[in-house]
Amino acid sequence: MHGPRLSIALAHDWLCGFRGGEAVLDRIVSNANAWGDVAGLWVMVHDGRPVTAAIDGLPVHTSSLQEIPGAATHLRRHLLPFYPRAVADLSQRLREHHRRHPIDLLISTSSAAVKGIEAPTSVPHICYCHTPPRYLWSQVDQYDSQGLVTRVGLRVAGPLLRAWDRATAANVTVFAANSHHTAREIERCYGRSSVVVHPPVRTGMFTPDPSTPREDFWLIAGALEPYKRADLAIRAAQLARVPIIIAGGGSQYAPLRRAFEGPGVTFLGRVSDAALIDLYRRARLLIFPQVEDFGIVAVEAQACGLPVLARRAGGALDTVLEGRTGAYFDDPDPAEIAAAAMHVPALCSVACRENALRFSEDAFDRKLKALVGSVIGDEKLC
Repeated sequence: MHGPRLSIALAHDWLCGFRGGEAVLDRIVSNANAWGDVAGLWVMVHDGRPVTAAIDGLPVHTSSLQEIPGAATHLRRHLLPFYPRAVADLSQRLREHHRRHPIDLLISTSSAAVKGIEAPTSVPHICYCHTPPRYLWSQVDQYDSQGLVTRVGLRVAGPLLRAWDRATAANVTVFAANSHHTAREIERCYGRSSVVVHPPVRTGMFTPDPSTPREDFWLIAGALEPYKRADLAIRAAQLARVPIIIAGGGSQYAPLRRAFEGPGVTFLGRVSDAALIDLYRRARLLIFPQVEDFGIVAVEAQACGLPVLARRAGGALDTVLEGRTGAYFDDPDPAEIAAAAMHVPALCSVACRENALRFSEDAFDRKLKALVGSVIGDEKLC
């Protein structure tokens, strides 16, 4: 280490469960602890549940939204018009902390609003962007259909929120994008360039097992939300007369189960990592029908030797190698998906594993450290 230890502040949209964004945050915390001292974590709201040991060990600073009953639970997504005020609160609280305990760097991870946080004067701000907010930029129609309150809120506040979101991109020194798809969205929405740093995938945990034979079923894994389009995958499997297993929960779990559960269609709900690894090792292929910003599930599957049938869009273009570790389909149509499944390569476990290692935790650590070094100076890192 050259000179005094870095003091690093972290910001995240909210702590309300554990999904892909929190997995990335956890790895950033581990890296920040290696480079220096973490001054704290600034979030709009926190529901009080534990997340990970590394995250739970940080001092957490919340915004004024925390004072609203239900803001961290059932009301969180209905409070969109108040997000700019919450981020302004966090900016002020970060400046107050900086006056007492100076920080050297701010790293935010954002898919909603916290990228708009303003670092203290002369403190660089790196934003790890999972996506510009989908409800403002790329999936307005889908969010517009999710109930009267959401529809009215977006129609009234949407234009102002988009203007605020674009303007506060100026608070970011450097954007890191989780895929080339997200990098293009950052350019489209904010007019800013970015550095692609793919998320860390636990390739040490998700591994193949040559002694486990492949079986004749397709797999869907992950959160069941409207944009994930699990319905397309299920209909494709039915057309192909292939059993399909759905592992995951979410807002669409009950509707999908009511619509499709029956012979050849099995819903497991949320499963443990061990159970998911077993499914990855036994399935014939993973269907990935959504347009995803990155899509960690597709890499986890390949890390276990499982090929992926993906839509030719989004983060899958970074992670699936056509003809080597999977295949693509172009249109969100069950018949096209069923036909494209015929082109998924067999006996490609080694190629899948090698491809997945490009997205390992170690690869993420190296790229993140290089990015931070380029912003604050290599000599300041361990």
